Amino acid sequence: MKKLLIILVIVSSICFGCKKTSNISESESDDSLSSRVSQYANTITAKELKEMLFTYASDEFQGRKTGEPGQKKAVSFIKEHYVTNHIPSPITENDYFQEIPVSYFEGKADSDSENVIAYIKGSEKPEEVVIITAHLDHIGIKDGEINNGADDDGSGTVALMEIAEAFKAAKEAGHVSKRSIVFLHVTGEELGLFGSRYYADEDPIFPLENTIANLNIDMIGRVDKRHENKPNYLYLIGSDWLSLELHQLSETVNDSTVKLDLDYFYNGERDPNMFYYRSDHYNFAKHDIPSIFYFNGLHDDYHKPTDTPEKINYSFLETRAKLIFYTAWELANRKNRVQLD
Repeated sequence: MKKLLIILVIVSSICFGCKKTSNISESESDDSLSSRVSQYANTITAKELKEMLFTYASDEFQGRKTGEPGQKKAVSFIKEHYVTNHIPSPITENDYFQEIPVSYFEGKADSDSENVIAYIKGSEKPEEVVIITAHLDHIGIKDGEINNGADDDGSGTVALMEIAEAFKAAKEAGHVSKRSIVFLHVTGEELGLFGSRYYADEDPIFPLENTIANLNIDMIGRVDKRHENKPNYLYLIGSDWLSLELHQLSETVNDSTVKLDLDYFYNGERDPNMFYYRSDHYNFAKHDIPSIFYFNGLHDDYHKPTDTPEKINYSFLETRAKLIFYTAWELANRKNRVQLD
């Protein structure tokens, strides 16, 4: 499949450093915009990621179990970030919460919960959207111990918040993306992908037919055992399942920017872990929306009280978040949406 991919999808140019072929810079077709995009990416910093995660994955949030007081603190924390940075909600002014009734959780939660959603409206094709997701919940308190979920998925949550700031910096500099960017923090992932399912199946704020791609961030702050001696990596799952063009775009963006070792070990249909079906991108992919799941793999602290913020590698987290920003930027600014195969 990969050889076929390379042959079929040498499509329109996705080079962040080349003025001749760049799709991101049709209104400013030289290296200057490429340089500016790097400046926006560089607003994503290990320092800010660390500051946010040490709060978000602290005992104060009590493991962020869906519907419980710690999860309510989590959604308030996320909302305040968007309010402070003047990134609006697409629902109504100052209402960032997509409410989900307790009945939707099939007896797995004790009270209502909510997704948190913010966006930056596109300049040329605002009706088309790129949705970036991360789940805001974790597994709460078990046997009297708080499971802070720093990597799962505190790392994805703070990365998404920093990516939103980068797009906001671009907007303030006069470079609004052509398509709208949606920052969707979903609840109930640990209970069974409920928050993303509610958005996709019950109440898509933006029509699914206008959703051109989903980039899903779930655990990107650690290194697994397969990469202990070669940590400059990130697993990608699903990039070529629905769109070969999305896969090639992703590869080219990486080669032109952060140059991570993109690992597809878990991408096969016979993956015994079935990771493709276990995170929130799946609820978009099942609606034929091209999707990528970004993942650092499992580690010994997975779903344990020892998944704490001091164990995150913030330099890696910064680089991985930048890759996702660059990919979202390209998707939002290229001439044509990626094609579904």
